[in-house]
Amino acid sequence: MPRTNFQELLDAGVHFGHLKRKWNPNMEPYVFMEKNGIHIIDLQKTIVKIDEAAAAIKQIAKSGRRILFVATKKQAKDLVSDLVKNVGMPYVTERWPGGMLTNFPTIRKAVKKMIAIDKMANDPSWTNLSKRERLQITRQRAKLEKILGSISDLTRLPAALFVVDVLKEKIAVREAKRLGIPVFAMVDTNSNPEDIDFVIPANDDASQSIKLIVGIMTDAIAEGLNERKFEKDKEEADAAASRKAKKQAKADAEAAKEAKAKEAKEAEPKSEEK
Repeated sequence: MPRTNFQELLDAGVHFGHLKRKWNPNMEPYVFMEKNGIHIIDLQKTIVKIDEAAAAIKQIAKSGRRILFVATKKQAKDLVSDLVKNVGMPYVTERWPGGMLTNFPTIRKAVKKMIAIDKMANDPSWTNLSKRERLQITRQRAKLEKILGSISDLTRLPAALFVVDVLKEKIAVREAKRLGIPVFAMVDTNSNPEDIDFVIPANDDASQSIKLIVGIMTDAIAEGLNERKFEKDKEEADAAASRKAKKQAKADAEAAKEAKAKEAKEAEPKSEEK
């Protein structure tokens, strides 16, 4: 069953593309028609692409790997951060730190610095610093938090990127492609879909369109995480049952051995009394 339908996409304005003069010809397969100088996206193709992307993103989450969401445009940042927080995935909604993927160790150093400042603030020696020093460190911490706070638990490169507006996030897309990290993206009619592994043809400007599609992706992630937890719990239960069965079998074997020894002893001829 599809994860969305034509009417839902229509109501969210997913079908509205850009002006015809701003279009990218590579988006032609996803354009249904032109109306009043604006390209209209083929929503039937969007439905299929949403299902393909959701199925793939669910499997990534189920495998225990991370998906990094990137959405720095004004109308997307708050929506995306709220939705992605619910499934515990990392996200970038402030500016993209150049080299975040291609120079990941440096980014991790900055995150560790932020963690070190937190430890310092809780240490008794913090009070020995001057007011000015504490203010400078606090400001530095706030700056790091703004850019890197949402990826502080990303200890290794993400398994995939989900991008809202591939034109605005072109540096992120370029870094991901260089490292062979698959890219999922909402792609509008003014963008090039060729570098995107999972294209979702959609209006990437309307907040309702962004909310609907990112919401479907985070729901798919939640499903993957729940299935992973269920399978892990089942494995643990099966392992516990197996250990219990082995323990019981060992106890039964020892009991049988003792019973057999007892029988053998009773069957021995008693020595005659003198």
